[in-house]
Amino acid sequence: MKWFYILIVFFSLTVDAQILNHKKEFTRQDSLRGSNNEFRNWWNVLHYDIQVEPDFEKRFIKGKNAIQFEITENLSREIIQIDLQEPMNLGKVKLDDVEINSQNIRREGNVYFIKTDKKWKTNSKHILELEFSGNPRVAVQPPWDGGWIFEQDAKGRPFMSVACQGLGASVWFPNKDYQGDEPDLGAKLSMIVPEDLIAIGNGKLVDMNQIDDKLEFVWEVKNPINNYNIIPYIGHYTEIKDAYKGEKGELSLNYWVLDYNREKAEKQFEQTKPMLKSFEKWFGPYPFYEGGYKLVEAPHLGMEHQSAIAYGNHFENGYLGRDLSSSGWGLKWDFILVHESGHEWFGNNITTQDVADMWVHESFTAYSETLHTQELFGIEAGNDYVIGTRMNILNDIPMIGIYGVNQEGSGDIYYKGANMIHTFRHLLEDDDLFLRILRGLNEKFYHQTVTTKQIEDYMSQMSKIDLTEFFNQYLRTTLVPTLEYKIKGDEITYRWTNIVEKFDMPVKVANSDQWLFPTADWKTEKLKSGTEKGFKIDRNFYVKSVKKD
Repeated sequence: MKWFYILIVFFSLTVDAQILNHKKEFTRQDSLRGSNNEFRNWWNVLHYDIQVEPDFEKRFIKGKNAIQFEITENLSREIIQIDLQEPMNLGKVKLDDVEINSQNIRREGNVYFIKTDKKWKTNSKHILELEFSGNPRVAVQPPWDGGWIFEQDAKGRPFMSVACQGLGASVWFPNKDYQGDEPDLGAKLSMIVPEDLIAIGNGKLVDMNQIDDKLEFVWEVKNPINNYNIIPYIGHYTEIKDAYKGEKGELSLNYWVLDYNREKAEKQFEQTKPMLKSFEKWFGPYPFYEGGYKLVEAPHLGMEHQSAIAYGNHFENGYLGRDLSSSGWGLKWDFILVHESGHEWFGNNITTQDVADMWVHESFTAYSETLHTQELFGIEAGNDYVIGTRMNILNDIPMIGIYGVNQEGSGDIYYKGANMIHTFRHLLEDDDLFLRILRGLNEKFYHQTVTTKQIEDYMSQMSKIDLTEFFNQYLRTTLVPTLEYKIKGDEITYRWTNIVEKFDMPVKVANSDQWLFPTADWKTEKLKSGTEKGFKIDRNFYVKSVKKD
């Protein structure tokens, strides 16, 4: 029991969970970070051009970021908010090549307010150049605790990266740290490192330059990208090249691992192509053919960095050798490779505007594990896996968090969310339609930021089922629908309890084609012959049942 509790706590603080330390009270800093406020909502980021030079020994970084942005509203606004977390410092600031006087730059905690006398015009484009430097927050236990990572590899050599989902990219470079505004035209990341090191970034390597006794590696993404996904990886890497013939043609596969792990990686990463085949079937084409697909060995467990997945699962199956479902199926594939890659569709292609809606990222991605298991080993294996993960569900707080303050909901966004989607799938009783809905989500909201309402409405529209109470039940409460029932002869009397108002989801009887249509009121009907003994609800529905005397 103790081991099980430790596992739940460990996984609840999983690879994306730096903001799962839930607050009960919020400050102005939380609102500035989590809301699209009056200092942000009139300009749209088009592109980031970031340069960084780390000093491994001093745990110090310096660099600059040129933000190209567009004015979206014709408003008389003087103040621009730029996020940069303490103890990092902002240096020289230029707007359209004109330096801003330091007297017009004011710091408030993790935010800088920049005052300008610019006369903004709708649709006009501008460039804000920001120099930065300092000793960034160092991650103590990445990726659960975020920040820069200054580690040594097994040979005692520098091994650096960043993990900052939730905490925010402003932990190391100045930006508009709001999840609802991705740079529409992508980002460029230049890293200046000692010439014995290799620096990897998102997208494609577009340039390399010798700068004295150092090398500059320039990587570029041409698609929209979450700020927290823009990540440097610096170490003694070797590259393994491959390609996958996918739905949109040839997709480049590049695996960057520490030089002494090449042989392990060549074997373990053979799982990539079957994973891509599963996900392209269920979710549609890989969303970033332009940037390619990369797995990059990282000094932490893993993270869904777009087109450059952070990998640290020791080249073994399961989650650090564990099966999170206890079904046995979770040891048949590499959890980090599969789960973090699933985020390329849900999290990177489709991104929520507010982290309160992160169930969209995590629930669908957690369910990707089930779909991949099904593709490899059959539908009952997939069912076994997702049902097995129910032991990780806490039902502590709702899955939807608090809006406008950078606050996620429960860690149940993983496996309660996956079981909610599994229930929806079996409610449909039509896997072709379920597949069209999953692929349709990735097509309709391709490279977009969304709200939970958009996702809920789309699923209702496509399924032709009003899912209002379904989502209210599973997303907005901790209540598990409970079927109370009595059996007398061949008749069953039943009703829903532990439900939101108007919840009336039908459920299927196990080992039968009979459906029950419970509401909050008692109703009676005949059971099909043979089902009255050992009566059960189909296990694929995430509900409870209680027999009443």
